[in-house]
Amino acid sequence: MFDRLLILLLSVLPKHAMSRGAGWLASRTIPVGWRGTVYRGYSRLFGANPHEAALPLDQYASINAFFTRALKPGLRPLAPNAIVSPVDAAVGAYGIVDDDTLVQAKGRTYSLAALLGDRDLAQAFAGGTYTTLYLSPKDYHRIHVPMGGRVTAATYIPGELWPVNVAAVTHVADLFAVNERIVVMLEGEHGGRMAIVPVGATMVGMTRLSFDDLHTNARRGEVQRRRYAPPIALHAGDQLGHFEFGSTVVLVCSRDAGVIEPLTPGEPVTMGQRIGALP
Repeated sequence: MFDRLLILLLSVLPKHAMSRGAGWLASRTIPVGWRGTVYRGYSRLFGANPHEAALPLDQYASINAFFTRALKPGLRPLAPNAIVSPVDAAVGAYGIVDDDTLVQAKGRTYSLAALLGDRDLAQAFAGGTYTTLYLSPKDYHRIHVPMGGRVTAATYIPGELWPVNVAAVTHVADLFAVNERIVVMLEGEHGGRMAIVPVGATMVGMTRLSFDDLHTNARRGEVQRRRYAPPIALHAGDQLGHFEFGSTVVLVCSRDAGVIEPLTPGEPVTMGQRIGALP
């Protein structure tokens, strides 16, 4: 009942303005003497590990800088010759793309064509595998490349900013296909395609890419498409972008690019961990 009331309340609140406000607040400079206390308090509240941060805590000027922190070298070893998790997260869903359908939660499905904003493109993933990876406020917030390849396109698709937690995934129809998102298309080194889709959410200031100025929660609210010629070559583990708080990444892999191996909803994964096999 509480979950339904929360979703009903959010349906009438200005979620974009709230999220931009949260991003503005998180970017305010914190006095140096307060930073350690603020970030340790945040870490205790959400379960983050401040000892993994690459820099001393007093060098992060804002909460946003701490959210998007790099990690100390070597903390996320990269599995060799594999599709790897692009993020630290919990598995939300896993499956095989069947008749343009992906599972959102038990009893709820949504359209891959709607997620990608392109029905013809979605057909390339028929019979492929997918997973949904949910980042909570405790997680490392950078997004990395799951396999080596070339980024050929990126598309920002405006939309809603519903939360992406369990309550919202359970109660909001077609959540990932109606929320703001960026669709990044990667051609694999061994062939095939992968769609990497960071999804925006309530109170996420913005989702940003490392190689382009595309970001979610853009005020213009119109589809923005990029085509890269030549394509942008990236290696597995390279940084792709980051969330300015927590959110979700949907990965969809065509059959000729490899296979995402079975994952159990709720299972934790870490960036660089093997989650699939290359062809």
